[in-house]
Amino acid sequence: MSDDVPEPAPDAGTAADAPAGRETQSVQALERGLAVLQVFSHEHPALTLSDVARLTGITRATARRILLTLERLGMVRSDGRRFSLTPRVLALGWAYLSSLSLWEIAEPLMRDLVDRTGESCSAATLDLPEVAYVARVPTRRIMSITLGVGTRLPAHATSMGRVLLADLPPAQLDAFLASTPLEPHTPRTVVDPDRLRRVVGEVREQGWALVDQELELGLRSVAAPLRDADGRVIAALNVSAAASRVPADDLRSRFLPPLLETAEAISTAIARSARSGAGDRARTVEAR
Repeated sequence: MSDDVPEPAPDAGTAADAPAGRETQSVQALERGLAVLQVFSHEHPALTLSDVARLTGITRATARRILLTLERLGMVRSDGRRFSLTPRVLALGWAYLSSLSLWEIAEPLMRDLVDRTGESCSAATLDLPEVAYVARVPTRRIMSITLGVGTRLPAHATSMGRVLLADLPPAQLDAFLASTPLEPHTPRTVVDPDRLRRVVGEVREQGWALVDQELELGLRSVAAPLRDADGRVIAALNVSAAASRVPADDLRSRFLPPLLETAEAISTAIARSARSGAGDRARTVEAR
């Protein structure tokens, strides 16, 4: 049924199904609203109504209703023809980051790592089939795209992605490899699922990942896991450098040791923060 054709009012025989129908429509509306937000990017900072409809695959009428709602909420602005995001949309992401407290915990340690290595440092979480950047301390621009909090990159072609893939349960990793097209971003990108499975297995064994110009020619990076109090991998930390400046052997010998030290320090701080928070909650309950 078209988005723009109203459904007939339920008769007595379908009245009991009305709540479920309304719930389905509400979930669908939320999905479409989030899809509209996600089509805006560094490459597409401003889009027309037709652009949004085409990129999301929804009708112009539905796209218009969503954009007007987002504009009313202050998350989108319009110049009369094109729509663009406003800073208020960051509140959605910051709510997630604040709940993790990852940036507050990691930022000073990441800055120290940048000072020690002279190279950029980032942290990301897994949102298959991509990784999403949740913290970054840059030194100089080394990629053709602008990296920052919220940037999403393919998990299979990044060092942080491989560290995060290595912690997946086998069935989930198999499902990812079976359903995700492994796009070749450079001639070096691993695109064979069986080979990537072996590479991820090696990462799991050694506890870190090095990717040499698989995401972008001229870029190398090395990553390590960040763990919570239970030892689960919740994010990955990396150091990235220009291939023309840092040989792969130097990435292993000079940058990997301080990266592993920093990842361990951040993981320890995350665990202590979690235990401290649990203790505070327990004392609050006792006080009641």
